[in-house]
Amino acid sequence: MNKTLATVTERIRARSRASRAAYLQRVDTDGAQGPLRAGLPCANLAHAYAAQPAADKKLLFAARSPNIAIVSAYNDMLSAHQPLARFPAIIKQAARAHGAVAQFAGGVPAMCDGVTQGEAGMELSLFSRDVIAMATAVALSHKVFDAALCLGVCDKIVPGLLMGTLTFGHLPVIFVPAGPMSSGLGNDEKSRVRQLFTQGKVGRDALLEAESKAYHGPGTCTFYGTANSNQMLMEVMGLHLPGAAFVHPDTPLRDALTAAAARRVAEITRDRYYTPLARVVDEKSVVNGIVGLLATGGSTNHTIHLVAMARAAGILINWDDFDELSTAVPLLARIYPNGSADVNHFHAAGGMGFLLRELLAGGLLHEEVETAAGPGLSRYAQEPWLNEGSLDWRPAPAQSGDESVLRPLSRPFSADGGLKLIRGELGRAVVKISAVKPEHRRVSAPALVFDSQQQMNEAYKRGELHRDFIAVLRHQGPRANGMPELHKLTPILTILQEEGRHVALVTDGRMSGASGKVPSAIHLTPEALAGGRIGKIRDGDALTLDCEAGTLAIGVSSAELDARPAPRVDLSANAAGCGRELFGIFRQTAGSAEEGASPALSTQEQ
Repeated sequence: MNKTLATVTERIRARSRASRAAYLQRVDTDGAQGPLRAGLPCANLAHAYAAQPAADKKLLFAARSPNIAIVSAYNDMLSAHQPLARFPAIIKQAARAHGAVAQFAGGVPAMCDGVTQGEAGMELSLFSRDVIAMATAVALSHKVFDAALCLGVCDKIVPGLLMGTLTFGHLPVIFVPAGPMSSGLGNDEKSRVRQLFTQGKVGRDALLEAESKAYHGPGTCTFYGTANSNQMLMEVMGLHLPGAAFVHPDTPLRDALTAAAARRVAEITRDRYYTPLARVVDEKSVVNGIVGLLATGGSTNHTIHLVAMARAAGILINWDDFDELSTAVPLLARIYPNGSADVNHFHAAGGMGFLLRELLAGGLLHEEVETAAGPGLSRYAQEPWLNEGSLDWRPAPAQSGDESVLRPLSRPFSADGGLKLIRGELGRAVVKISAVKPEHRRVSAPALVFDSQQQMNEAYKRGELHRDFIAVLRHQGPRANGMPELHKLTPILTILQEEGRHVALVTDGRMSGASGKVPSAIHLTPEALAGGRIGKIRDGDALTLDCEAGTLAIGVSSAELDARPAPRVDLSANAAGCGRELFGIFRQTAGSAEEGASPALSTQEQ
């Protein structure tokens, strides 16, 4: 095993000893009660099973067959979740054929960051993860289930589903993805049209045509943002069936995998091959998740989400762990925005099975873990296929089908994972440099301070940004406005960088999982509203962001910074409208970005 992997894992285990023990004690107490429906009063059971077919009802009342909960994020506005409409019927049929029953336990909300980018609704996005976790708990609270299948794909949905099911960690759980849409307009061409529109060189008709060609059918968006990083994580953490992440929706292989998930989760219930979720998600599997994120250049959003998911299982990780592992884990994949290929190209080149086999061979993953497919992560160095119409697994390809997209451990794209912890007088932040060219990784320039994306966009339109500067965008943290993604800044900064300007971004907010060509120190903690020094920066202050060294320096002494009065900022416009007034308690109780920014977990830990 790689020495850094072992060291970081042991540090996490030691840091988490008390919280993990308390979590497992709760899980063991719940699990010791056995199938709870057997002890429920008759009236309760009658309510739970009243609408079931007679054959299912007979099995349920006998309490001898597994009852599987389906928790789904289906809606037909999100392309990634539209295919989930068909899944419950497939799951119920497969469960019956295996002597089990499946009930649709509940739906969870699923919003699309692509639709809400730059709009008021984006300020609900991060906290929707905790709403999803709570909705999942509500769905499972009836105590009539022996296992669960979670149907979800996109940004906050998968983290929320996992956080929710971990509160029922005595249940076996398998995640069931929908798969990516087929490839459309190339990512480079899409970005080119976006920049032309920002510069006023093409109209809205041309922009809409390009976007519609890129996002054109059922399935996940094909760039490697948070949604597809979710699918990678669920696989490397052993919560999918092997190879399930990137199979297209509405295909025989996808349907076969969905049915197999129902059969498998029935097999791993109590008295069979009991594999509770709490034993799958442990310190080793969380470290495996971080490694997978680094090796693929995955979304920076998971420096928040993976922290929150781990904390839900009593496991405490922080950005030091990401940073140290990044020094040991090489980058093996280049998927847009770190390259021009999409996830379909990655999958065709060998995909998750090839990637995991390479990392396992290099001692960069823990192999001895529990998974939904059985003991040992080596099961995931395989790919699913239809063998004369029946689902089967075979070894992943021995060689990459395209080394411009996916490489073996012996020939990585870079020796490290490209994720850096940034430290300095202003606090702690993260930066993803896997898509940033080496010549852009160190920027020294005066600060230009903004309190909203709109302010910066307006300054660009007025022609005020055609110079060297480091944009400081503050009051974008969880407590200020829910920490919306700042995706609208990407075209502006990219244009300026391509003009030859030395530019960078420093913010206590988030950037999209699909951005990264401009050096961006994001998630700066503590945030401005929590007294962070980012709130004390003024226009013209000299800043140096050195991504290679992992430092953010300001040419002002700490004493002078602290002596400056805190800025007065009116956030009342962010407090209401588009449902934001309902989330006031979330903003007030949210933890820091490095703690996972979870109101639910922060309140629980208090």
